[in-house]
Amino acid sequence: MTESTRTSNQALFADHAYLLDGWRRNVLLEWDASGTLTHVKSAAALPAADVPRAAGPVLPGMPNLHSHAFQRAMAGLTEYRANATDNFWSWRDLMYRFAAKISPQGLAAVAQWLYIEMLKAGYTSVCEFHYVHHTPDGSRYGNPAELAERVVDAAQTSGIGMTMLPVLYQYGGFGARAPSDDQRRFINTPESLLDLLGTLREARPESAALRYGVAPHSLRAVSEPSLRSLLDGLDTDLPGAPVHIHVAEQTAEVDACLETEGARPVQWLLDRFHVDARWCLVHATHVDANETRALAHSGAVAGLCLTTEANLGDGIFPAHTYLDEKGRFGIGSDSHIGVDWRAELRLLEYGQRLLRRQRNVLASAEAPFVADRLFDAALDGGARATGRAVNGLQPGQRADLLVLDADHASIAEHASQAWLSGVVFCEHGETPIRDVYAGGVKVVENRRHRDEERAYAQYRLALAELLK
Repeated sequence: MTESTRTSNQALFADHAYLLDGWRRNVLLEWDASGTLTHVKSAAALPAADVPRAAGPVLPGMPNLHSHAFQRAMAGLTEYRANATDNFWSWRDLMYRFAAKISPQGLAAVAQWLYIEMLKAGYTSVCEFHYVHHTPDGSRYGNPAELAERVVDAAQTSGIGMTMLPVLYQYGGFGARAPSDDQRRFINTPESLLDLLGTLREARPESAALRYGVAPHSLRAVSEPSLRSLLDGLDTDLPGAPVHIHVAEQTAEVDACLETEGARPVQWLLDRFHVDARWCLVHATHVDANETRALAHSGAVAGLCLTTEANLGDGIFPAHTYLDEKGRFGIGSDSHIGVDWRAELRLLEYGQRLLRRQRNVLASAEAPFVADRLFDAALDGGARATGRAVNGLQPGQRADLLVLDADHASIAEHASQAWLSGVVFCEHGETPIRDVYAGGVKVVENRRHRDEERAYAQYRLALAELLK
């Protein structure tokens, strides 16, 4: 594209932009009508008058690799002691009661507001681990993809890119235990889940902004035969599509897997399936040294959800060892007790500091600035987990951009080398993220989403109905 043919909605000039090799000056970014970057040039000449200039330094948008959208509406409502041993499992009981009440309209409103919050925080992609499929009594909607379509539409309306992952939830526990009544809205067979996915793909076809995969919920919710059937069907319809699974989040899960299957969850999975770069193992909190090495060497992505894992008392992932073994990770907001990639990265590092009583634990000789190392790794791993072209500011990737406020106290007067450190580790006042582009479209301007007021009003109505 020449200067004479550029248009204002297809290009942006940044005095500073964070590229694959770090901060660069005078960067011209151009993208096509589909929102794909076609040209990224540093040390570029000053732009033509019709090319807008970013209001501050530009970062790539961050993928959010793990979301349960409906849980946003219950954030803050479980922060009291329900019994003497309040833990993940007591929280889950409360979550099930909440999931039983949500309507299609309510889910749509909650999801749209959540995705607006994600965009304002600088998440420009989301992997939706969607498992509420059926009516409250467990019967099928006339359209089996009713709820999934509502969530996809919420993403498209908000402007966030999505990887939709319909969840296979077949059993109530290891050993193919029958599901409980609380789980009746989730339950499918591999065949019915694949049919649901087919219906969804026909109604909402894949695009540059939308990708599909599947999510076997966990090893306690699927069996080896049902997981094989699911993957075989997926490979027939969508070869190479993403596969996400919860694994080893809780010690009770590890103990039950050892008792019924004779192996720890991550090792069991790695021994029986070809786990590779298309896989995202969400949480993987409780892994031993052998599992840590094997997971790192598999090429799979560890999906770390630090604010949720802390909120639920899950435990701390062995990030230092995992990164030493060249393991890949991404971050997710999961239950949405917080929606901020900066908090996820900050807590990832702080957990390691508390364990080891050291500072800058997750830095390395090659990457001494810990924020830069974690940002780069989370961007790469998150992009892999989405199965979409969202890996930074380079040609062929989506024009997902964050414009920082150059006057924000966390970065003002700092050298560019310290900007990411300020963005990640400083917690002072409003977000330093000023503007957000998703697929080349400015969806957040001066910290306001284009549809914020209407979406928030609908969210409040949905929340009032849920809390009756």
